[in-house]
Amino acid sequence: MHLSHVGTNKICFLLSLAFCALLVLLIPSLQPLKRQKDLPQPRPHTKPAGAGRRHDLYGNPGQGRDDAKDGSFIHPLPPRGRPEDPQRMLEGDSAHARSPGSRSKDSLDLRDIFIAVKTTRKYHKSRLQLLSQTWVSKAKEQTFIFTDSEDKELRQKAGLNIINTNCSAAHTRQALCCKMSVEYDKFIESQKKWFCHVDDDNYVILPSLLELLSSYSHTQDVYLGRPSLDHPIEAAERVKSDGSVSVKFWFATGGAGFCISRGLALKMSPWASLGNFITTAEKIRLPDDCTVGYIIEALLEVPLTHTGLFHSHLENLQRLPTDNILQQVTLSYGGFENRRNVVSVGGAFSLAEDPTRFKTVHCLLYPDTEWCPRKTRH
Repeated sequence: MHLSHVGTNKICFLLSLAFCALLVLLIPSLQPLKRQKDLPQPRPHTKPAGAGRRHDLYGNPGQGRDDAKDGSFIHPLPPRGRPEDPQRMLEGDSAHARSPGSRSKDSLDLRDIFIAVKTTRKYHKSRLQLLSQTWVSKAKEQTFIFTDSEDKELRQKAGLNIINTNCSAAHTRQALCCKMSVEYDKFIESQKKWFCHVDDDNYVILPSLLELLSSYSHTQDVYLGRPSLDHPIEAAERVKSDGSVSVKFWFATGGAGFCISRGLALKMSPWASLGNFITTAEKIRLPDDCTVGYIIEALLEVPLTHTGLFHSHLENLQRLPTDNILQQVTLSYGGFENRRNVVSVGGAFSLAEDPTRFKTVHCLLYPDTEWCPRKTRH
């Protein structure tokens, strides 16, 4: 009996050891998976705010952040190369990275540019008709109208690429960011080299736009535009701990238009694609153009290249030198509150006949247009 009891104890001991060994093997597989982060976190802020490049009309460096607040010309120079650029993300592109600061010529055609025009239904008959009659008629395939409602009459009559975003028609931060989110996604789908955003009160001088973008490589990080402020904007960036941190960055005003290279646009994807743009905008509670600047300057640390070739109704447009108007990239005009704020350009149309001066500019650029007065034709 004693031997049988000892044998039983040994068997129980061995079974206990086997059970413990089994637990040791199973415990790691029973542990919960680590929680994945929602979005990649921005890199630490290592550059001072407002480090964007500025140059005057002749390519000389600017004197500081206040050198353009009077609306003077600032000639953009190419962005500095970044050794970590993910060239492999650009399918079929064999361009090599250029040395820092080099001027990278792109073999560019209008077909390589995605021009997004933001509008709303109440401006379909006024602003869009003017655009379709003027510059858009020269770039119908490259221009995409982003609006907030369906308009079969406009689509059929003008033959435009109209995209109904189904966003609100209200002029709110949420509605504006909703449209910009759709613009970004459509550009990425297009596989085009450049994304350029303008408003429905902009005239795009296509030869100047093509010349400007041809000076850069679409595979590099390029963010071109004109700030509406003479200093970086400061925003409260909300963080997960229900607090906020202050962040400063430059942004190109959407009212003057801006352009982004495909290489840079692809890097924006974690914060901009598939609705993430709206989420990012809510993080800083600022409009669409500010959010674009936040993603590029604050999160990706790519500086805005300031250029005086883009113009909005917020400027004193009458101060633009008459002999340089056709060399600009975008023009605009004042609204109801300031109808006289237009470019000073002479032509066959009187101010009453052409209050925006868009028709006059168009006939100077394309004098053989059917509706242009005969004396402007060759």
